[in-house]
Amino acid sequence: MTSPFDRAMMQRCLTLARRAQGQTAPNPMVGAVIVQEGVIVGEGFHPGAGQPHAEVFALRQAGDRARGATIYVSLEPCNHYGRTPPCSEALIEAQVSNVIIGTIDPNPKVGGGGIARLKDAGIKVSVGVEEADCRRLNEAFFHRITHKRPFGILKYAMTLDGKIASQGGHSAWVTGTPARQRVHQLRGNCDAIIVGGNTVRNDNPHLTCHNHAAKNPLRVVMSRRLDLPPDARLWDVREAPTLVATESGVKPEFQDQLRDRGVEVIAYPQLTPSVVMADLYERGMMTVLWECGGVLAARALSEGMVQKVMAFIAPKLIGGDSAPTPLADLGFTQMTEALPLQHCQWHPIGEDLLLEGYL
Repeated sequence: MTSPFDRAMMQRCLTLARRAQGQTAPNPMVGAVIVQEGVIVGEGFHPGAGQPHAEVFALRQAGDRARGATIYVSLEPCNHYGRTPPCSEALIEAQVSNVIIGTIDPNPKVGGGGIARLKDAGIKVSVGVEEADCRRLNEAFFHRITHKRPFGILKYAMTLDGKIASQGGHSAWVTGTPARQRVHQLRGNCDAIIVGGNTVRNDNPHLTCHNHAAKNPLRVVMSRRLDLPPDARLWDVREAPTLVATESGVKPEFQDQLRDRGVEVIAYPQLTPSVVMADLYERGMMTVLWECGGVLAARALSEGMVQKVMAFIAPKLIGGDSAPTPLADLGFTQMTEALPLQHCQWHPIGEDLLLEGYL
């Protein structure tokens, strides 16, 4: 039976792992804690791809005190050679006596292999401590491994009557400052943000973290016609990189102008959300934030490119028959066809509310 101490140590692993949120793709976030006679003697987290894993940092800090100790780790230690040596061998060499794991790694290169190697070496292994929290922390990693595409989050801010802007298109600001700061943090936890041409034309956004996170994500603009303003803020790539996705043969001169400014441009035979997400997967990206208008959001949903919805709801009423809403037509005619969200959570943020749910 799991003890309160075991749960507390695994939660400490998760706290450590979160220090690298948004920086590990395509790797998971992992934390590790080494305990000797009830005292923490070493801890660490994985800071990013190509760098040592959490267990290695914890072992370095523990030194000789790792011998005979218990190590808690939020994800199964790897048992294969990638950019770094296998952590299972490092734990065996350090002569730890007990390994307590949050959850098994879904990666076929790991999945159960690390546990088997540790057991073969005579080390006691336990699995499943705070497993739900460990899986939730790495939901994007699990999705990427299982489905071979990034984890998509649809984020929008709307009034209580379901509008994302006024009838005239004015949208600054639907929510208050605390909610907008939360969005800036969210961006920093993602590898890319996708918007459509309407968002660029109407809002002229920065799509950066505004110094609320360690890094700015890749900014992606999807536009079939490339009817985009030549002086948009997104074309300034000093703060963050920008990728424009369009279709073959569209406005080659404008494409060249964007490339001259350091913007990456890719022309696909047919531009769809799934095509762009496949490209981002090949680039090693794990979490993608859809911050687009209703038409592109509906397409992304219809193609299965959204797994999670984050809706910021402001206690405001603006009305307007033609005021834009978060989603355009999905083709549904009956309420029974509506897409239900599961595992929903409500969070008060200032005067606004955030609803998080999964499709």
